[in-house]
Amino acid sequence: MTALSTGEMPAERVSLWRNRDFLALWSGQIVSTLGTAGSATALPLLVLATTGSATDAGLIGAATALPALLIQLPAGALVDRWNRLRVMTVCESVTGLALLAIPFALVLRHVSLLIVAAAVVVQRCCAVFFGSAEHAVLPSIVPAAQLGDAIAQNEAKSRAAGLLGPPLGGALFGFGRALPFVADALSSLAAATALLFVRADLRPARTAAPQSLWRETAQGLGWIWRHPLMRTALLLIAVSNMVFQALALILVVLARSHGATSAEIGLMFGVYGAGGMLGALAAPRMHRRLTPTTVIVATNWIWAALLPLFLLTTNPLLLGAIGAASAFLGPIWNVVIISALTTLVPDELRGRVASAAMTVTAGTIPLASATAGYLLTATGPAGSTVSITVLMLATAIVGTLSPAIRRAPGRPAAADAVTAAE
Repeated sequence: MTALSTGEMPAERVSLWRNRDFLALWSGQIVSTLGTAGSATALPLLVLATTGSATDAGLIGAATALPALLIQLPAGALVDRWNRLRVMTVCESVTGLALLAIPFALVLRHVSLLIVAAAVVVQRCCAVFFGSAEHAVLPSIVPAAQLGDAIAQNEAKSRAAGLLGPPLGGALFGFGRALPFVADALSSLAAATALLFVRADLRPARTAAPQSLWRETAQGLGWIWRHPLMRTALLLIAVSNMVFQALALILVVLARSHGATSAEIGLMFGVYGAGGMLGALAAPRMHRRLTPTTVIVATNWIWAALLPLFLLTTNPLLLGAIGAASAFLGPIWNVVIISALTTLVPDELRGRVASAAMTVTAGTIPLASATAGYLLTATGPAGSTVSITVLMLATAIVGTLSPAIRRAPGRPAAADAVTAAE
C-alpha cells in the first residue's frame, strides 16, 4: 500500500481552526450544505403544489439520484486531471446560477417540471464533481495527523444540516415558494466566494501521462479491489448503508402501525438525527483513541444488537432513542475508517478512488429502498426488522473474521499529540 507523503506539510502543527484553507472550505460548505438540505425538503412540496402529481414528485426524486449513478466514476477520473480547487469553485457557481432558474420561473409564472428537473440535474451533477474533489483535496490542506479531526468536522457539518435544513426549508416554503431555492442559490454562491480564499496548490500530483478516460475511471475500482482493507471496509459500509436506508422506511411503517401521528414520526426522526449529531461531536476524540479494527468489529456488533430493540416498543420517542444510539456510531465509524483509508491513497488517484468508493457504498441505497418495500409488503414491519437484523449480524461476523480487518493499521501515532478544536 502506498502511504500518503506528508513531506510538504509544515513541521509546526497549526490548529485546525487557524488553517485558513480548511476554514475557507469548511465554512463555505456549512452554508451550502444547509441550503441544499432546505431546498431538498421544499422540492417535492413545490412539485406537488405546481402539478398536484405524486408521480411527478417521484420523477424529480429520481432525477436527483441519476447523476450519482451515471457520472460518479468518470467524474473522479476528471477530477484527477483538473485543478481541484477550480472544479469546486465552478461547481458551486454553476449550482447557484442553475437554482436561480426556479425562482425566476416562479416569478414569471412559467414554472414547469422540465425547468425544475433541469435545475436539479445540474445541481446534482455539480455535487458529484464537488464531492470527488473535496475528498481528494482534504489531505492536501490539513496535516495527516489532523485528517481525522477535519473529517469529523465535515461529519458534524452534514449532520447539523440534516437537522436544521428540513425545518428551515419548510418554513421558507411557507413564506414563499421561491424562497428555499433563492436561499440555496445564494448559499452556493457564498461557498464559491469562500473558496477564493484557499491558497493551497490543489492540482493533482500526476506521475504518469494521461490515459483514456475509461481506463483511468477503471483504475479507481482496480485500486480498491487490489487492497484488501479498502475492499472489505467499503463492502461493509455498503451493507450497513443498505440496512439503515431500509430501516428508515421500516420505522415509518412501524410507527404508523402503532397509531403514531405525522408530528410524532417527525419527532422520532428528530431524536434519531440528534444521535448522529452527538456522534459527530464525539468523533474527534474517538478517532484518537480507537483503531479501525476496534471500530469495525465493535460497531457492527452493537448495530446487530440494537436493531431487535425496535420490536420491543411502540413509543415513537423510544424508537427514536434506539435509532439515536445507532446513529451515534455512524460518524465515529466514518471518521476513523475514512481517515485511515484516505491516507493509503496516492494523491494522483484520490478523485478516482473517492468516486469509486462512493459508487460502491451508495450503490446499495436504491436497492435497499426497493427491498424494504417488498419486505414490508410480504412480512410486515416486524418481519422486515428481523430480516435486516440477520443481515447486520452476518456483516458483524464477516467483519470479525476478515483477515484484512484484523490486520488493519492502528491509529496514527501522531494523533495523540495533536490538539484540535472540537
